[in-house]
Amino acid sequence: MATKTKGASGTGSVKVKTLKDHVVEVVSDSGEGAQKCAQSFASIAARSGNGIWTVEIIPAEIQPPARSIAGASGNRIRLGSYHVTNGGDEADLVVALNEQVLLGRVRAGEIKPGGIILLENMWRTHEDEKIAREYAEAFDQIVAAGYRVYEVPMRQECLALMTDARRGKNMFALGLLCGVYSFPIEDARKQVEFTFGKKNRTIIESNLKLLEAGYRWADANLDFKFHVPPAKIDAERIVLNGNIAVGLGVLASGMEVCAMYPITPATSASHYLADVFDQVGGVVHQAEDEIAACCFAIGASYAGKCAVTITSGPGYSLKQEAIGLAVMAEIPLVVVNVQRGGPSTGQPTKVEQGDALCAIFGSHGDAPKVVMAAADIADCFYSVITARRIAETFGMVVVLLTDANLATAQQPMTRPVFDPAWLASPAVQTPVTPGSKPYDWDPVTGLSPRFRPGQPNGMHTLTGLAHDRMSRVAYDPEINQEGIRHRSLKLAALQKTLAPPEVVGDPEGDLLVVGFGSTRGAIEEAVERLRADGHKVGALHLRFLSPMASGIGAILAKYRKVMTVEISWCDDPAEELIDADNRRYSNLAWLLRGRFLADVDCWCEVKGQPIKPGSIERVLRAKLAELGGR
Repeated sequence: MATKTKGASGTGSVKVKTLKDHVVEVVSDSGEGAQKCAQSFASIAARSGNGIWTVEIIPAEIQPPARSIAGASGNRIRLGSYHVTNGGDEADLVVALNEQVLLGRVRAGEIKPGGIILLENMWRTHEDEKIAREYAEAFDQIVAAGYRVYEVPMRQECLALMTDARRGKNMFALGLLCGVYSFPIEDARKQVEFTFGKKNRTIIESNLKLLEAGYRWADANLDFKFHVPPAKIDAERIVLNGNIAVGLGVLASGMEVCAMYPITPATSASHYLADVFDQVGGVVHQAEDEIAACCFAIGASYAGKCAVTITSGPGYSLKQEAIGLAVMAEIPLVVVNVQRGGPSTGQPTKVEQGDALCAIFGSHGDAPKVVMAAADIADCFYSVITARRIAETFGMVVVLLTDANLATAQQPMTRPVFDPAWLASPAVQTPVTPGSKPYDWDPVTGLSPRFRPGQPNGMHTLTGLAHDRMSRVAYDPEINQEGIRHRSLKLAALQKTLAPPEVVGDPEGDLLVVGFGSTRGAIEEAVERLRADGHKVGALHLRFLSPMASGIGAILAKYRKVMTVEISWCDDPAEELIDADNRRYSNLAWLLRGRFLADVDCWCEVKGQPIKPGSIERVLRAKLAELGGR
């Protein structure tokens, strides 16, 4: 179905269709504001009470060629009448500012068959005949494929209000979407006022006019309208992405120093902290490189409390020698690794989960670290607080894994109510009891008192060398054995405090799906779809990868088959060269197989994007079919 203007007769003439949820995309060339449009739309939906989850659509190049199939920049928004936990499957509706970026999304299979497309039509009559021909050909292909394409004169409508239409289309598109999804124009106005609040009033008024023009155009020209009822909300919510949630967690935890070097996709966490950290006495230190950032954080922690350094995969690799220093010296340190595609520079703007084994084992020598993984936006906030408390209590390095999906995804979370227990205790400066040892390891827990610089009687040598209880450099075999033993015991002491993770779905049955990090929402949605069909399946999500909580082995044993789902690599056993002797398993599968001696299978996808619940569902159905054939 195609139309230039569909000719609805105006307000109230189109029957509004009520939906449980919908997936919307806004795509354009880089620099046209598609992401701001989509993020604003998501915020409006959340203000209206909808559950939302957003997924950034980012090209691999910083500035790809204009009108290129691979150059789509924008955002996906899933809005629902419930708590939304992932970006969903294919898009139901797409706003595209040119036909080439749209063609890229169609060819990638990202738009639902028969989906609705609102397409900027300025290219049809473009003065460059090649561009006009490209538009007509792509338009015909997309219509022939069965999509419902509505041509929208965005440039023409924007030129009636401003001279540079390219800078206004995103707000016109925002108005279109608000009209289509029946959001009150007043809610949209409030969001625009907030988005451009730091600009002068002339700019704000201009964007408001564009918003209203798009809203009116949708009402007058489209023959469809939707309404996604609000979710049931019993508490005040805030809308934020994972990086900002991490930054908020740093503030709430009482940490006072964040040292980092800019790296995609972690950098926006430091941007947020740089704006607000000084209000609570905190400091953001931008070091000259990743190694310096880690060493600065270690030095700050040694001086009294606990500091954090935030990075992504390549930066984490550079920090590893310094992390070993913190392990050896037993200095508390929180390291946030916002995972991205790798190895090397890899895919800086794309999501992956391939750093789990690196985080746990990636060091020379035996360097035990706590490794946690956040599963959603709220988890990004609370996990930082937990990480700081563990780091200081146990004198350890705590690594928190997030990823590019969480870093940029927006989701509402209940507004946190501050708890003073989140904060670090004041630095102890009372005199140390004469004769006390800076590494007086407890024989059961491995814990030792913490001497801080400036404490009377507390002076001692501190290096990265092997040392005895007095912190004296020592190469004696028994002393080295003693130090490694006690540093390892800390993991066991923490493990004894961890409650077993809860199974979502059937507590026993045919298939258990295990995951960590941002895959939780998609895994659990896929499992619930299967359970609705009567299958006995469950989902288990791990927040602690090192150490793992007690009871996991017993949970695995209750299912006929166990498999992991991860955004990392594993060999496909159907490959001609792959067999039981050479198959490479995914990170979590390796860990579970080694820890519990269980026959854990795995399925992975490394396409640089979040795994869709529909993809997981198809894989699980195939696995269940195999089990049924026994």
